[in-house]
Amino acid sequence: MFKYIILFSILSYLIGSFSSAVWFGRWFWNTDVRNFGSKNAGATNTFRVLGAKAGIIVFITDVLKSFSAIQLIHFVPEISKNSELYFQIMILFGGLAIIGHIFPIFSQFKGGKGVASMLGFIIAIHPLAAAITFGVFLIVFLISRIVSVSSLSAALLFPLIIYILEKGDSLTLSIFSIIATCLILITHKKNIKRLLKGEEKPLNFSKKA
Repeated sequence: MFKYIILFSILSYLIGSFSSAVWFGRWFWNTDVRNFGSKNAGATNTFRVLGAKAGIIVFITDVLKSFSAIQLIHFVPEISKNSELYFQIMILFGGLAIIGHIFPIFSQFKGGKGVASMLGFIIAIHPLAAAITFGVFLIVFLISRIVSVSSLSAALLFPLIIYILEKGDSLTLSIFSIIATCLILITHKKNIKRLLKGEEKPLNFSKKA
């Protein structure tokens, strides 16, 4: 069992390391998004630099990366689906995919901020929490039109959402939700600084599609 865990852990990181913003931008638009806009290899900057179509493709791909990595749990033998270990291994695989997304080995360790990959992670382990968290993101975005504000709002409420849904019974999920929030806060340090200075720009839908 453990050799499978090690193998799939490495594979999960490699799946996450496929930086869709970088590679799709190069393959189909002959553009490295890391040289433009916020210089971040994520869906939001792709949307700004290459347009809505590219941004949506990158967003969906990034969601699927962590979701797919977690599905590797089904190929780990000799483990009960109802065990805490099973759930912890799911978190391990998904977490490594997110780390790969943020620090991709195939793109000089310069990746995205982990929001879309985090969403794919949550969809895989707790669909209802994912739906509510994404709902928070959408509501805040419709009001502010600023993706970072939406992402940070959803991230900050995520631990509370998990606590309410699980009634505080899942220590593993509670710890994960707090770590996830801290990770999103860390990857959004520059955004937070711009927000405090009033310099964070809203997403402009009038740009090229």
